[in-house]
Amino acid sequence: MAKPPSADREAQTAIASRLAEVGFALPGTLLERRMSCGKPGCRCKADPPRLHGPYHQWTRTIDGKTVTRRLTDEQAVVYGPWFANARRLRALVNELEALSLRIFERAEG
Repeated sequence: MAKPPSADREAQTAIASRLAEVGFALPGTLLERRMSCGKPGCRCKADPPRLHGPYHQWTRTIDGKTVTRRLTDEQAVVYGPWFANARRLRALVNELEALSLRIFERAEG
């Protein structure tokens, strides 16, 4: 097995450095939703409708099932960056995997 070139090792070190900067990370998606309630005379049924909300929902998959949890405005502010960190984490892992695949393909053909 050949040793990866220094440029590849430097790229791996740069990815590892960016990985170390990622803070807490929550899986799933944070959504902001507006909804109608179904009451006949409500403002959400007007023309144009004025929907209720915004409501913050955290959706993720656990054991193959979608789980949704409502968050308060304060929770959305506090934990919102954690969802962005999770996306960044996934992107960096994908970058590291792509680099590793390129190194493997060059070394093993």
